[in-house]
Amino acid sequence: SLISALTLCLQSAPDSETTRRRRREDSRGEQGEQEEREEGEEGERGSDEGFKRMTPLLQAHHAMEKMEEFVHKVWEGRWRVMPHDVLPDWLQDNDYLLDGHRPPMPSFRACFKSIFRIHTETGNIWTHLLGCLFFLCLGLMYMFRPNMSFVAPVQEKVVIGMFFLGAILCLSFSWLFHTVYCHSEGVSKVFSKLDYSGIAFLIMGSFVPWLYYSFYCSPQPRFIYLLVVCVLGLAAITVSQCDFFATPEYRGVRAGVFVGLGLSGVVPTLHFTLSEGLIRATTIGQMGWLVLMATLYITGACLYAARIPERFFPGKCDIWFHSHQLFHILVVAGAFVHFHGVSNLQEFRYTAGGGCAADGTL
Repeated sequence: SLISALTLCLQSAPDSETTRRRRREDSRGEQGEQEEREEGEEGERGSDEGFKRMTPLLQAHHAMEKMEEFVHKVWEGRWRVMPHDVLPDWLQDNDYLLDGHRPPMPSFRACFKSIFRIHTETGNIWTHLLGCLFFLCLGLMYMFRPNMSFVAPVQEKVVIGMFFLGAILCLSFSWLFHTVYCHSEGVSKVFSKLDYSGIAFLIMGSFVPWLYYSFYCSPQPRFIYLLVVCVLGLAAITVSQCDFFATPEYRGVRAGVFVGLGLSGVVPTLHFTLSEGLIRATTIGQMGWLVLMATLYITGACLYAARIPERFFPGKCDIWFHSHQLFHILVVAGAFVHFHGVSNLQEFRYTAGGGCAADGTL
């Protein structure tokens, strides 16, 4: 029996040692797992605290990454028109146009491809793009007319060419601005200044041939009026370079500046009417066409400033026939009316010859 007891003790000793070893290993494994869980929790807490302590610069970086993703989608042509209330502040110009706006598109290629999409700027772009091509072709045809059709060919072509130059610059800057102004805030500011400068160029260019032919035999007042118009035009261009000038709050001021520049022609008009008489001024002097041109320009500017008709029909004129489109149409019509009147003046001067009466009248 003693031998049996010793045998059992010897057999149980390795088992006990093995069991204890396994228990120690299991305990160490559980401790390791617990330490790993604690380290993971501490890492998560640290990342959360780090995110909370993220600087505004890093937050801006994350925002730019999201913007890059959006831009990539835009480049692929998958953009959709947006309602007015979700546009960034620099794209919010007319709050009566409720929907159909382009999103910000920091890609010139995407901006120019949008010409062929339907949105709030489609009409604005095409009215002046087609108008620009029309006056470009008309100007080239006029410049290549035979010299025998003019009393002083070089001088007269330069004078009338100033009108065509002003019209083409105005319409070119306009359709380019409406095409790319959704590119970015910086690009919008640059092209808006070009757009406003183009309006001043059109007004100044329109004065040149009219003053040249109306005061053909009175060079001194003609020079004075041209000088005054150029000074006022350059002043309007200077003011339009200020950033505040393009903001929606100054819409009325913008319209007033250019209407005032155009109305500076009232003084030479009265001078011409008093010196020639009302009948000669309205027949030979083509004053009726000049008044019609002024009426078209002023009407367009008033519609633009008052935002009519969309003011009375919010959301109904988002795509077609809103105030800016009507303004564009009236500008093109007014420029053509002015060209027609100047052409008649040129024809009269050609018929009358280069001589002047003793009293300096036509």
